[in-house]
Parts: sequence; C-alpha cells; structure tokens
Amino acid sequence: MPFVYCTILLRSGQALTPARELCEKVTVLALIECKNVTLAYEKNVVLEDLSFEVNEGDYLCIIGENGSGKSTLMKALLGLKAPLRGEIVRGDGLMRNQIGYLPQQTGVQKDFPASVFEVVLSGCLNGSGWRPFYTRAQKQTALDNMAKLNITALKNACYRELSGGQQQRVLIARALCATGKLLLLDEPVTGLDPVASGELYELIDHLNRAHGITVIMITHDTAAALPRCTHILHLHKDTTFFGRREDYAQCSVCAETLDAAGNPAVPGEKEHMHHECCEHHIHF
Repeated sequence: MPFVYCTILLRSGQALTPARELCEKVTVLALIECKNVTLAYEKNVVLEDLSFEVNEGDYLCIIGENGSGKSTLMKALLGLKAPLRGEIVRGDGLMRNQIGYLPQQTGVQKDFPASVFEVVLSGCLNGSGWRPFYTRAQKQTALDNMAKLNITALKNACYRELSGGQQQRVLIARALCATGKLLLLDEPVTGLDPVASGELYELIDHLNRAHGITVIMITHDTAAALPRCTHILHLHKDTTFFGRREDYAQCSVCAETLDAAGNPAVPGEKEHMHHECCEHHIHF
C-alpha cells in the first residue's frame, strides 16, 4: 500500500485555527513493490511469501548469508526471473529497461578493451531503439553522469587500465545512463581495498541524497553499508526482516541473526523487548 502523509499548512509560523486547517494528503507510490512473492532457484524455493516496497529516494540494503536468495531476488526485480507466486509491481511509470544495474564484475568485464566514454555511453543502448547511432542528448547524458562520478578526466582512458575503484565508478556512470530513478547494485565493493570502498560508498550516498537516485544494494559488507542506508531487507532461513535502519539497529533479534551469519553485529544492540521493530519480522 502507498504511504500517505498529512501536513498542516502554517501561516506566519503559527498553525491555522482548527476551522481553517487543511489536511493535505500526498500519496507516495512505490517504485517497486513485491506482493507475496515466492521465488525458486533450480526448482528449489529460496524465498516464500515475501512482501516489501521501495519508494522514491530510499536506500535499501539487502543482506543475508549465501544461499538466502539475494541474487535470485535481484534477477526478479530486474524482470529476468518470474515469481512462482505473487507479483512484482513497478510504479511511477518505471519500465524494466529504465533500471540501472551494476552486476558483480567478472574477469572478462575488467579486461574490456574500450575507452571510459564508450563504456559509459553504452548504458544508453536501451533507449536507442533501432537507431544505429547515439544522439547528441545521449552523449551529453554520458558526460553528465561521468561528472557525477568524478571521472570526467578519464574520458579517453582505456577501461581495462583503470584501478578497480575507477572501473566501478565507470560502471555506475554507465548504469545511470539507463535511469534517472533507480540503481540496483550487486556487491559493488567486492575486490576493492578499504580506501576505494569508502570512496565508492560516499559516491553512492551522494547519488542518493543529492540527486534523488533510489538505491537497492546487495552487500555482505554490513559494517560499512548499514549505517548509510535508510531501509534493510535481511533474508535469513525461515525469518525475514524488512524495515527502517533505526528499527533494525535497536532489535537484538536482528543483531543475533547477523552474528549467526558470521557478520559484524550492528552497534548499539539492546536487550530484546517487544517494540515496533519486532513487528517487521516475517516468519515463513
């Protein structure tokens, strides 16, 4: 269901009298909404009856141990895999080819023989239709996205000669050419040193906060990633958490789940007690 916010108009810093108060409802439609989704990998169910939504401006981290269904869910969000049951709804006019995607890099991708500008520009292919060439507007979009990722100076550099951190910036700029709304990132800091990882996280934060790009990111780097996100989807065996980061950090059940998965516990965990966070747990 979409969120509904109610605001009361103010005049000269004072609330209007009750007779003249105006309750203004603003409906925020989800960019992506999963409704009771069940997914399988090689005929084995990995996620069952999963429901959550991602709204414009959210920064969602998807975490969980290997085999919990993170990659399968990512494929479903991209429209590459159909749910066994349930549905995935795209809102706000979002089309499947308007989702920017950064997959985990392979050795072949890292050795791709093209210039930085050519790699970034190739992100516009989905919007080219049958045209055999890129338009002036698409080329400008590529340059604009390179500027957002601070790689303009690398425009003519060979992609395969860049560092790992520089290559990831190039690929995020490429993904942005396909979208002005939503980025899906699959383990974007894998293989990067701590300095390069920190710089990449800062850039992702900037895209989310300054440019309004909604981010969905799969990560195992919970210690660095979780403090930055707005929402968390934790997939773990027979229970799933979805909710705001603040609720997750205060729930000892969530922290214990992290410990069981072999990842760092969220700082500031407290003794377990019934609070709003616990109501976000979904038991399969």
